[in-house]
Amino acid sequence: MARFIIQGGKRLSGRHRVLGNKNAVLPMLAACVLTDEPVVITNIPLIEDVLTTLEILAHLGVQVDLHGHSVRLCAAGLRRTRLPPELCRRVRSSILFSGPLAARHGRATLFPPGGDVIGRRRVDTHFEGLQQLGIAIEGREFYRFQRRTLHGARILLDEASVTATENLAMAAVLAPGRTTIFNAACEPHVQDLCRMLNAMGARIAGIGTNFLRIEGVERLHGVRRRVTPDHVEATSMLAAAAITGGDLILEHAPVEHLDVISRPLHKLGLVWTTENSHLLHLPGGQRLRVQNDFGAAVPKIEDGPWPNYPSDMMSVAIVLATQARGTVLFFEKMFESRMYFVDRLIDMGARIVQCDPHRVVVDGPARLHGSHLSSPDIRAGMALLIAALSAKGESIIENAQSIDRGYEKIELKLRRLGADIVRVV
Repeated sequence: MARFIIQGGKRLSGRHRVLGNKNAVLPMLAACVLTDEPVVITNIPLIEDVLTTLEILAHLGVQVDLHGHSVRLCAAGLRRTRLPPELCRRVRSSILFSGPLAARHGRATLFPPGGDVIGRRRVDTHFEGLQQLGIAIEGREFYRFQRRTLHGARILLDEASVTATENLAMAAVLAPGRTTIFNAACEPHVQDLCRMLNAMGARIAGIGTNFLRIEGVERLHGVRRRVTPDHVEATSMLAAAAITGGDLILEHAPVEHLDVISRPLHKLGLVWTTENSHLLHLPGGQRLRVQNDFGAAVPKIEDGPWPNYPSDMMSVAIVLATQARGTVLFFEKMFESRMYFVDRLIDMGARIVQCDPHRVVVDGPARLHGSHLSSPDIRAGMALLIAALSAKGESIIENAQSIDRGYEKIELKLRRLGADIVRVV
């Protein structure tokens, strides 16, 4: 167990380089089992979820050569299709191995996936789609996947699930015939995976929309791909700088993706400029102010499937709102436990009313003070860390290793920008 000790009130300024998208690299790593040829993935973040996924691959017999932020994978020696239960419990993304392993290697055995406890996270969408492709599934304590007659199918997802879309796409690329996926997720990380699969020889059309058309191929080949920068990491660093009054330049920023999600952040008064397609500047000393809706109505920030505001960024936006002048309603539609972390913010002095598990009203600005906290999950943990950076006095955040699952060496990067933060193990 680790903890962060933060002395708040320090201005964060400087330059920060954004690494690859966590939610893109995990399915891209799983996709390496679809070919015997080498797969090289660059710009990967060295976070706990990535390292756990590499452990899974090594256990299966995949050759893993990690060099800095690049990894070379070769599944020619793959000898197992059963994932270790302890590794499945550590990452939600372990479920992503079911589709590609069953489709190419005929079988897979997985244990229920772990990950953040932010509400019920169904696997039904995965299983129903895989069954339509000709993969039999059985088990309760663990899941056994067996390829019967793999074939294309018309699939209508009952929810626009990111991981289900990725899982089904990885299986469908090898399924003879045409597969269509209606109500597919189209987040940037889904697009990253599909473009990688196409570069490996797959035939996927409709990338970036909610309707994918996949023509099955006999085999895929090796590839070299760079993971696109992480818009969640970029937003987190923008919030940390803005809430402390700092001046920040983001290098390798996902400008295109930030344009899509900028409206809710601009509604809180956050303003930035872009120098080119990968450089973003957040001016210092911003005066955060909530922009009311027409008629001076209280504005609402709500999440949803892409291109709506992502659920992973709700926690950070709530912290920003505690320091913005005005009132705003947050409506979390995706997960019923995502909002529970606001109790910690209230303890720090935030003026927040939790209406129900899905809605909170924030009235700012509030003067936050240091507190002894515990990180409940990756995104809420990062939000609490940002709050602690702006608070007066000392804060201690327990369970700091949960933040490591999504942010690489975050305390070192914040310290380079001027934060007073140390890790204690």
